[in-house]
Amino acid sequence: MNEHLTNFQTKSPEGYVYASYGSAGYLKNVISSVITLRRYDTKRPVILYCSKEHQKLLDKYSLEYLFKSVEVLSAEHASIPGFKHNIHMFMPFEKNLILDSDIVWCRDPNTLWQSLSPYKFTITGNEKADVFFGGPKGFSVLIDILMRRRERTLKRFGLSYLSRVQAGMIYAADKDETSKICELSKLFFKRQDETHFRSRREEKGREEESCEWSLAMAMASSKIQVYPWLNGYESPQLDFIESFTQYSTGFEDVKCLYYSDQFVYDLKGLKNRTIQKILIRILSMLPGKGDHLYVTPYCLHFGWMHQKEALKSFSESCWRELTEK
Repeated sequence: MNEHLTNFQTKSPEGYVYASYGSAGYLKNVISSVITLRRYDTKRPVILYCSKEHQKLLDKYSLEYLFKSVEVLSAEHASIPGFKHNIHMFMPFEKNLILDSDIVWCRDPNTLWQSLSPYKFTITGNEKADVFFGGPKGFSVLIDILMRRRERTLKRFGLSYLSRVQAGMIYAADKDETSKICELSKLFFKRQDETHFRSRREEKGREEESCEWSLAMAMASSKIQVYPWLNGYESPQLDFIESFTQYSTGFEDVKCLYYSDQFVYDLKGLKNRTIQKILIRILSMLPGKGDHLYVTPYCLHFGWMHQKEALKSFSESCWRELTEK
């Protein structure tokens, strides 16, 4: 494994940026992500911004060689909003791909970099946000719909649309443009009580706030397009869902079940597999609703709280291999 990690050039206008803080598990996720990245990209450098505790762990096990540089995050930036609302401060390369820690790479990213190159700034997402985006995740969302809270939020802030931002992958190549988005996001975030958006900490298992809705509003306000998150064979990232994913233990071989109809595909998030299968079977009776393909995305994202065990096992395995020598 290590030959993939040490044989890369450090001079590159393009590079990857990770952040880690909190429990050691997040650092282990970053390391496993870099390991999968180096299977396909041995040239573009990686920089890690992390807490002092994580930097000490890297130093203890002599793992800093995995990165071109390791920079310590201040306490004010060691959170989701603290980091992602200040992306302009963490742009060490001319073109930066900022990634969440809970990502594994599944294919060569060269084509992805090429497709991102026309943008000054963008984030993966869908052009239209679903009703659950930034709102309640259960049946109580019906109250928001009936009271038209989403529409009232947009009207209050002078917006005509809202994209669904998935900030696990952010591309930033222009510091001024990125700074503008970040500052707008902070302003929207401070006015959360004037919106229909809920605190992410209301969700079971979530300890941090989300910044995605504020980034989405900032991008809409600035007329900046999201980068298509769901794009068939060229999808930059897809969610890991056990029942929708074929994968090897080390994620060397990954294929995701992808329904062409987004409504059908979104049923993947249902926890009850029986209900999920019944609904997909019924909807698939309609022309085109059952159309599907198997896709290898550039990245597999473990964003669902109840779908993280496979990543945890892989990260722990990578950590043991690197530290138990």
